[in-house]
Amino acid sequence: MENDDVDMLGAEHTEADLDDMKRRLKEMEDEAAALKEMQAKVEKEMGSMQDPATAGASQSNREEVDARSVFVGNVDYSCTPEEVQQHFQSCGTVNRVTIRTDKFGQPKGYAYVEFLEVEAVQEALLLNESELHGRQLKVTAKRTNIPGMKQYRPRRSNPYMGFRGRAAFAPPFAFSPYGYGKVPRFRMAMRYSPYY
Repeated sequence: MENDDVDMLGAEHTEADLDDMKRRLKEMEDEAAALKEMQAKVEKEMGSMQDPATAGASQSNREEVDARSVFVGNVDYSCTPEEVQQHFQSCGTVNRVTIRTDKFGQPKGYAYVEFLEVEAVQEALLLNESELHGRQLKVTAKRTNIPGMKQYRPRRSNPYMGFRGRAAFAPPFAFSPYGYGKVPRFRMAMRYSPYY
């Protein structure tokens, strides 16, 4: 009889555990469905952004903005966007000034100035070689980057390095490790070196 009581007690616990597990499973399924719905929504938004018609529109929009912008080189590192804006205010209404910085937040020494009207770009080009903070600015029209059209510049050959052709295997003495224009001096090895 005592054993029967123990079994009954265990059956009640297993039913409560089973109900608890079913409840947690239902919560997890609901959460998974919500995540799938959110992911589908994000993919739909990303798909609309990657749509070729939208990409073409954004490219034409970028070209239109770049037509209203100028590149300003040799900008002083202590210059603020407000000072650059004041410098170019005489050309037309300045929409935005962007001073590029490195990953540490230090200015790179150049800026982009975007105007509201296209005619202001021609006026801004007249400010080429003007001075700001004691530095002579270089002002040019901003060019539009075309994705995937990186300019390839091959390496220039150095007449002092000798011919560097592509070979499957080249011994270490084929290329001069001494820098440009230096000729290696051949000496007798003082001791055995397994690396040559």
